[in-house]
Amino acid sequence: MTLSDQIFQTIQAAIVSGEIPAGKKISEPELARMYGISRGPLREAIRRLEGQKLVERTAHVGARVVSLSHQQLYELYQIRENLEGLACRLAAKRIDKQQILALRDVLKKHAEDDAFKAGKGYYLQEGQDDFHYCIIKNSGNKTLEKMLCDELYHLIRMYRIQFSNTPNRPPKALNEHIRILDAIAEGDGELAELLMRRHIAQSYKNIEQHWMSSQGE
Repeated sequence: MTLSDQIFQTIQAAIVSGEIPAGKKISEPELARMYGISRGPLREAIRRLEGQKLVERTAHVGARVVSLSHQQLYELYQIRENLEGLACRLAAKRIDKQQILALRDVLKKHAEDDAFKAGKGYYLQEGQDDFHYCIIKNSGNKTLEKMLCDELYHLIRMYRIQFSNTPNRPPKALNEHIRILDAIAEGDGELAELLMRRHIAQSYKNIEQHWMSSQGE
């Protein structure tokens, strides 16, 4: 792994977790001092973060951590609801027993996570330990996969992680995941799509409630 790769992953994790908050100006001198690196690898990392839509550059302002408007967030979740619903319907047609078992293992890890059991939030690891990511990967649609597991993945994770600790939501989310997987395992693509769309709509509702309270509305 190159130095640029390392700094990219470090800043990416800090943005997704909220350690570097939405809307914060990206100061190259400040980050270079903080991480003890030269500006070259740092600029390359920032360019890659722009590609993931975590950082945006505007005239006369420079680079900032993305901060979606209420409308932009709504549109992002509309895309999620429709495309992840489609991913479930497609996965139900082609998934095999081995992949079903792997997904059940992912949900078992979620249920056994210490933070989840303590009621502090849902288990939100990335990639192969992320239930949503795994279903999309099993859809067989490469365009869908590129959009949701690459281009928009970390932007979506940023909102999923920062709003995952709504009281009583984590156990409900896990139960919803179990029902979605059961429908996929039974080959019922129509039900799996419906359940995933409901699941994401509920997630958006929770985020919207947080949003409104944080805006003092």
